[in-house]
Amino acid sequence: MALMRRQSLVKFDAPLCETIVETPKPQGREVLVRIERCGLCHSDLHIQDGYADLGGGKKLDTTRGMTLPFTLGHEIAGVVDEVGPDVPASLVGAKKAVFPWIGCGQCRDCANGDENLCVKQRFLGVSIDGGFATHVLVPDAKYLLDYDPLPVNQAATLMCSGVTAYGALKRLVDRPRQRNLLLIGLGGVGMMGLSFAQAMFKQPITVADLSPAARETALKNGATVAYDPAEPEVIRRILKETEGGFDEIVDFAGNEKSMAFAVAVAARGGKIVVSGLMGGQFTLPMVQWVYKRMTIEGFMVGTLAEAHELMALARAGKIKPTPMREEPMGDVQKWIDELRAGKVVGRIVLKN
Repeated sequence: MALMRRQSLVKFDAPLCETIVETPKPQGREVLVRIERCGLCHSDLHIQDGYADLGGGKKLDTTRGMTLPFTLGHEIAGVVDEVGPDVPASLVGAKKAVFPWIGCGQCRDCANGDENLCVKQRFLGVSIDGGFATHVLVPDAKYLLDYDPLPVNQAATLMCSGVTAYGALKRLVDRPRQRNLLLIGLGGVGMMGLSFAQAMFKQPITVADLSPAARETALKNGATVAYDPAEPEVIRRILKETEGGFDEIVDFAGNEKSMAFAVAVAARGGKIVVSGLMGGQFTLPMVQWVYKRMTIEGFMVGTLAEAHELMALARAGKIKPTPMREEPMGDVQKWIDELRAGKVVGRIVLKN
């Protein structure tokens, strides 16, 4: 039997190592995809660490139920190599993006189409082996999406950073107040959000990030204004220049400082959607919350239906490509280290 190579987690809080195993044979409706590209996501760092930061010195253990070695990676695009007996053989050879947020298929959330909320989830690269490998076994052919004529790099990244940014922004569409919009955090997801926001909203898009390089890149890619949250008196200046703050905010960073900044610059009646997972905790005085009539919604990844919506928009040419850098799959640990150090602008996409 042919062998597959993987960049695997063999110990938590340790570098990935190459492991070689027999290539799995698909059963039932399973599909074996030969991976061409897999994006690197900040969530991969949390999984490698083995915990998520809850703030106050507390940690959420993310190692439970995981068997090592384990293969990370969930932004996957490739070619169908083999299919199970319940899948049409004509699918072999098709180029597909892979939706990774797969549920158990049996619970109430899955029945409602909200597999991304399933407590018994089978997320690729999170709960079952993912895309830092030559192949991935997908539980069902329905999770494969056509992406032609998009570049394969873009197709892969739409499956996480894309559907996360799209889903978060959807939570702000059609609100009665559409005066202005702020995006906080310009990593891979935030840059996707900037691209999508220009297609989804009519108002100019403002961004905020600590990195001068990220702010400059955002301005070159459609942002109207870029703020440095660490600048002295920046909140006072924003409230003056926006006549009271932002009606709509997406926090793509999701840490204590980014949320404090979001709350401070939110307008009365505004809404904040938080989709970043950098961690920590935030406190909010009840009087301020009520006085501002503020809405705060947490959001993490979209549904399969939203992935199809987003892919249709992209294939129709309605979404501008975002900054990406292609690197060899074997160098994934190098780029994990670079991402951890804050030295990556845009998305790293790993190539087999």
